[in-house]
Amino acid sequence: MHPHLARLSTALTAVDPETPKIHAWGYKLAAVLSGGGRLLACGNGGSAAEAQHLTAELVGRYRADRRPYAAIPLHADTSSLTAIGNDFGIAELYARQVRAHGRPGDVLMCLSTSGTSRNVTEAAEAGRECGLTTWALTGPGPNPLAELCDEALTVPADDTATIQEVHLTVIHMLCDVIEKAVA
Repeated sequence: MHPHLARLSTALTAVDPETPKIHAWGYKLAAVLSGGGRLLACGNGGSAAEAQHLTAELVGRYRADRRPYAAIPLHADTSSLTAIGNDFGIAELYARQVRAHGRPGDVLMCLSTSGTSRNVTEAAEAGRECGLTTWALTGPGPNPLAELCDEALTVPADDTATIQEVHLTVIHMLCDVIEKAVA
């Protein structure tokens, strides 16, 4: 087996016991979204791409044609990002948006392969302060982001690409649960 595929296979096998948590998150998120709540998602680099992938699946569709749900990728508003970064610093990029858009009962999904990205940990702190449910998808735990969030799914892998690939798998599993829950 190719080494890349072997790393991915090992990481997926390690995350498989987390399937009940993924299902619980999917049912919780389905209830929040179908009840008029929203998902906020944040990350940097590849994790930002994964956050946007998740929100696109919810606003658009995953497999089933259903009503769109409120899901916001916090990195995608470049005017807000550059203003916040300039005026308040990079650590506040997402936290300020969480305070602006988040409402009690909403969900904040924080993605970070390291679990140490300061702007993502600050977003998690802001989410908790604002009454959001905070979830983390990270690389190996324990890490600061996993500790700050209400719940975390950590991927026990050292390779960033492998962690991101597992995060995408988890995102698709979440979307599958959500669409089955609202069908």
